[in-house]
Amino acid sequence: MTADKFSTDTFSTNAGDLHITFLGHGSLMFAFAGKVIQIDPVLQVADYQGLPKADLILVTHEHPDHFDAQAIELLSQPGQTTLVATEAGAAKVPGSVAMKNGDVKTLAGLRIEAVPAYNLVHKRPDGQPFHPKGSGNGYVLTFGDKKVYVAADTENIPEMKNLGSVDIAFLPMNLPYTMTPEMAAEAARSFQPKVLYPYHFGETDTQKLVDLLKDSGIEVRIRNMQ
Repeated sequence: MTADKFSTDTFSTNAGDLHITFLGHGSLMFAFAGKVIQIDPVLQVADYQGLPKADLILVTHEHPDHFDAQAIELLSQPGQTTLVATEAGAAKVPGSVAMKNGDVKTLAGLRIEAVPAYNLVHKRPDGQPFHPKGSGNGYVLTFGDKKVYVAADTENIPEMKNLGSVDIAFLPMNLPYTMTPEMAAEAARSFQPKVLYPYHFGETDTQKLVDLLKDSGIEVRIRNMQ
């Protein structure tokens, strides 16, 4: 499936337009200043043979619906593509860049900050969180004068209050692994993005999030991101 088969939103920045293409689930594609950035590419949502090669690939954690070695290989060009992953993920792909919570790097000309992504409430039957603290990354990317927060698989964690000004945010609502609409609304209110996209939401009713944030000043946009 080619890029024109997916929906794309465009945002103006002081360094040119940012194009965000909604591939599905947790997978996104950004195009900015001649660069292509892929977030959590997996073959279950797109045929990456029909999409442009990536200059930068960001992987949030090692679950197979986020980390797909075959998709990464299809998008990569030797000597041109940089793969960023958690320390555990980077160990699986030679030449990749490891980032842990709190790290900040400039790659492909973009400032990238890795931020926490984890569960506080939702846990497996053995009592372990679906996403333990420190094992996954959310990412804050700076495109000109716009900041984009891709939260990854997380709940409404207290660290979100430290994000600062966010222009565009992606928050997950796939139950039972991440947030309920109520948790996502609380998360959004904690840092007040200008535009919010629920993503990776499975069967969760996205209209509930729209209703919860109707008086918040946050523009909630629904795209096909199950």
